[in-house]
Order: sequence, then structure tokens, then C-alpha cells
Amino acid sequence: METDFIVVGAGVAGLRAAIELAEAGRVLVISKLELEETATQYAQGGVAVALSDEDEIGLHLQDTLAAGDGLVDEAAARVLVEEGQDRIQELIDWGTQFDRTGTRLTFTREAAHSRNRILHAHGDSTGREIGRALAARAHSLPNITFAEYEFTADLLLEDGRAAGVYLIDRSATESAVRASAILLATGGAGQVYRDTTNPSVATADGIAMAYRAGATVSDMEFVQFHPTALYLQNAPRFLLSEALRGEGAHLLNPAQERFMAAYHPMAELAPRDVVARAITAEIDKTRSGDTVCYLDLRHLDAARVATRFPRIHATCLRHGLDITRDLIPVRPAAHYIMGGVKTDLWGQTTVPGLFAAGETACTGVHGANRLASNSLLEGLVYGARAGRRMRASANAPRRSGPAEPRPLPPLGNAMSPDQMIQTVKNIMARNAGVTRTGEGLKEALCLIDTLANRLPKPNSRISGEAFNLQQVAWLIIKSALKREESRGAHYRTDFPRHDGQFKKHSLVRNGIVSFA
Repeated sequence: METDFIVVGAGVAGLRAAIELAEAGRVLVISKLELEETATQYAQGGVAVALSDEDEIGLHLQDTLAAGDGLVDEAAARVLVEEGQDRIQELIDWGTQFDRTGTRLTFTREAAHSRNRILHAHGDSTGREIGRALAARAHSLPNITFAEYEFTADLLLEDGRAAGVYLIDRSATESAVRASAILLATGGAGQVYRDTTNPSVATADGIAMAYRAGATVSDMEFVQFHPTALYLQNAPRFLLSEALRGEGAHLLNPAQERFMAAYHPMAELAPRDVVARAITAEIDKTRSGDTVCYLDLRHLDAARVATRFPRIHATCLRHGLDITRDLIPVRPAAHYIMGGVKTDLWGQTTVPGLFAAGETACTGVHGANRLASNSLLEGLVYGARAGRRMRASANAPRRSGPAEPRPLPPLGNAMSPDQMIQTVKNIMARNAGVTRTGEGLKEALCLIDTLANRLPKPNSRISGEAFNLQQVAWLIIKSALKREESRGAHYRTDFPRHDGQFKKHSLVRNGIVSFA
């Protein structure tokens, strides 16, 4: 099989890139489940953009730099905030229904923002609405074809260049598709942890595939834990948007006392890493594994809360909780990885013909800690830029004939995929979570290394995901062990302060970690 361009992933970054590519040739968009099952669909709070009368691009840039704790690539952040305005206007022109007061767009505020600049849609379903508008636009373009329930198992390399992908369908049949350029937009790595706000598809497939193909990955130690995930037995770790605190919700400790003012002058609106560590510290004081903190909205106008957050309100009601009247039990959960496949400002990776965008990529735009609601904007801006640059590859020479069989690793005494995945999750939760130690990371690295000898044969989606999660867990641990300081979302109790010699990005290629 052959096409001009392959986009792996149908979230905001993948769809925006596909739209950009459609004028230059045939585009195949691949989704391992149904097209709608992406992290984009679960993004609640909104999308940050300096469009309100009280805001400026320069202020958005300043807030992004400050949240990133010294590691934001300023050129990448400048591209984000400057081009973001056009990308949002584009969405509006394509029919995206952002919330309005009368005819004016409604903006709200989230943690670490100095202005009200968060656009939202249907209250707390912003990602779903953006995804709907992008999908409608993409479906209207005849050059774009969609393939659902196709798991992208690996990259096809020819003469050192990414020349296609290997696919596994629902019947475990493998095939290959060649293209002039490939974009990885597979989302993040939340499923490497036991507790995560991410959907089941967030198994770091793009990062793992790119690394196996020889690409450099960067900043993998920086995993953002969302402070407030719903924490109930036998319930998913449903995200309780930061916008709740932006509207005035309080955090209470296990003794039902407010505590955030003791940790940061912005209290509940402190950066996410600060809030997540504060909640963890308050829980640890109780010495009980099942203790929770609480989100309290009882002092807010109940009708406004229900209208502003209809999805959160309805979801909590299904679990027997009314957010307008009850305390909501919360704990931090893995939410976003700032690291990923290293790219330039146009999505190009270190492998010719291979591009990455969205959470799969690492441009340096988020530094050590992503500013709230910059992720959807990043997908739009850098998805479009990657698509624009990929168009130059339209006439790249391609081989003909059958592809080489996919290279598979030597396998030992294999675990079942489910067992492998649960083992990885438990190791990461115990040793590489909100707070870390050198001793715990060394133990985790040893355990993850041992699992490499027990990987299941990656001949199905679930076994491929197990393979990818083990590999990305190793990348996170290895990078975290090498960074002997605390910065942003990476906090080590044995190195609790900044160290100037680590004011650099971590890079991993072929098993070697360096800083630059």
C-alpha cells in the first residue's frame, strides 16, 4: 500500500496537520480505535489564547516561560502564542462553537495565568468541540482518508529514512504502508501510570516507535500530574478541571482545612506541580494509603457551577456525588508528559522523513511544567506547522515492491500483555510519581530492565502497547535518574533544589542520556 502522507493519530495535532497536507497529496489518518477516542476529546478546561481585550501576546509568553521553570525554549513559546491567535480564528471560521456572553467570546482563568485567556466550549467540553470541528473539516476534504482500528506497530525505515509504517488490524493481520513523510501525533504516555486522567489509548506509541527508529527523545523526566482527579474506589480517575479552581473552588486537606496558602502565594491557583506536591504532602501526613484531599465548591453559586461544568457535574452525579453540595475526593494523577520526540520548530525529528506534533513531540515549548490549557493550542499551532513542512516531502523518492518484514526483538519467558502493563504501572506509581528519590529510581530502573526479557511478542494492539509502555517507562526513569535536581514537574527529595548545571534539556538516543 502507498500514499503521500501518513498521520498517526486523530487528535487535534493530527487532524490539523492532515488538513494542512490535503492540498499537497493523499493523506492517510490512522487511528488505533475509533477516530473519536483521543486525548483531545477529554480536554475539559479550554484553550489558552491572548484574544481578550485585557490580554497581550507578551503576557501569555511571560506566563508560559514562568510556568516552565527555566526550561522553556523561548523561540518555541513565541511561535505558540503568536500563531495561536490565527489558529483559533481559523477554528471559529470552521464552525467551532466557543462559549459566548451575548456575541462576545467568554474567557476564564486557570492556574498560573495572569489574565483571563481560557476559551471554553459547552462549559467543560472544549476538546470535544474542537475535535468535532476539525473532524468535520477533514472529512470535507477528498484527499484525506481515515483508517480506524489499525494499530501502528512500528516505523518502516529504508536507507535511514522513515518511509512508512507497519500496521496490525483487529484480526492481528500485519501490513505495511509507504509514504513520503510520516507524522506521529499519537498523544501522551499517561497509561504508564496506575492513576491517570488519560484515555486508554495514551500508551506512548509514537514516542516508543520513534525511539526504536533511532530518533532522539527529550525531557522525558517531566511528567505533569494533574492535582485533582476524582478518587473513588472502582471509578476511573476522571479529570476535575483546573477551571473549577479558576472559578473559586477551594482545596481541603484530609482534616477538611484549606492548606494551599501555606505552599504558594497563589494558593489554589499555583502551578500544577506545586499543587500536586502540596496535596501529596497533606495526604502523606496521615500515613494512610487511602487518604484523599477534597475539592470544595459548596460556597459557589450552585446553578452557575452546574451550568459552567455540565460534564463534570453529570459524571460526578453518576458516582453519587453532587459537586454543588458534596466534598469531592481528589488525588493527583498522571496527566501530561512535557517530553517526547525531539523536534525543531516545524515538527521535524532527528530521523529524515519523520515528524511529530502535539503531546508526542517535544519542541521545548512547555519546559519543565506545561502552563494550563496550552496543550490544545500547541496541537493546533505545531500540527499546522508540521503539515506545512511535510508538504515539501511530497515528491521524495519511494521504493516499490513489498516492504521488509518488521524486525522483532528476541523474546524470552514472556509475560502476558495485561500482566506486563500492570507491572509497569505499579513500578512507576511507586517509584517515579509526584515525588522521587535516587534510590527509588534505581530500583525502578532495575525492575524495568528485567521486564525487557519478558516482553510479549508485539503482534497485536495490546501486546504492542505493553511493549511501548515498558520502553517509555525506561526512558522516563533513566532521564529522571540523571537529572539530579528538582525542577518543574520533576521533584527529587534527595535533590530538592534547582541546580544550574541542569538548566538544560535531557536527550536520550540509543540508550545514552545527555544534556544540552
